[in-house]
Amino acid sequence: MNEKSPSEALAQDFVQFAIESGVLRFGEFKTKAGRLSPYFFNAGLFDDGAKMLRLAEFYAERLLASELEFDMIFGPAYKGIPLGAVVAAELARRGRNVPFAYNRKEAKDHGEGGTLVGAPLRGRVLIVDDVMSAGTAVRESIALIRAAGATPHAVAIALDRQEKATENGADVAYSAVQYVHKQLGLRVLSIANLDDLLHYLSARGTGELEVHRAGVLAYRERYGAG
Repeated sequence: MNEKSPSEALAQDFVQFAIESGVLRFGEFKTKAGRLSPYFFNAGLFDDGAKMLRLAEFYAERLLASELEFDMIFGPAYKGIPLGAVVAAELARRGRNVPFAYNRKEAKDHGEGGTLVGAPLRGRVLIVDDVMSAGTAVRESIALIRAAGATPHAVAIALDRQEKATENGADVAYSAVQYVHKQLGLRVLSIANLDDLLHYLSARGTGELEVHRAGVLAYRERYGAG
């Protein structure tokens, strides 16, 4: 049997962690694009200190293994705010201390004001979020980062659904991740992707997980984009 690479092993461990945490669920879920998906990933259910700590470890391991060079972290509102914060803290614990900032959805009209909070946006900025469905949050983040005079450099997400994006209600041939990488020029790192999920389900043999695998595979064949 071939040994898994470190990134493959990390991805399989992450899928298992997400399932055990109730973050990755199977059934029938309606996506923003109106599709009926056989699985749903809700990072908001990483909802206690232990889960957030383990999640931050997964992000940090993926980032450090990639040898990606960046100068600071940006967490887009809302889910990206706690994710960016815990990832910055975990990287600091491992000896890689970088500044962190995030945005508000609405500008504050008192105190320091504005929509940006935290360290000044400077240099090469890593955007940290949970998933990328339409790429809207990333594009908004890119605009904020550039307006501040910094450089949007890369994106780190937990799960790449490898799924066709939609434009004006119609499917397109590429995913949001592919669009951000090829059209916007940002490197995108994910802890795991849909292929990793299928591999995990396949490796678990028969029974309920095999039933879920059939549904996920059919969805992949219909909407897959990479």
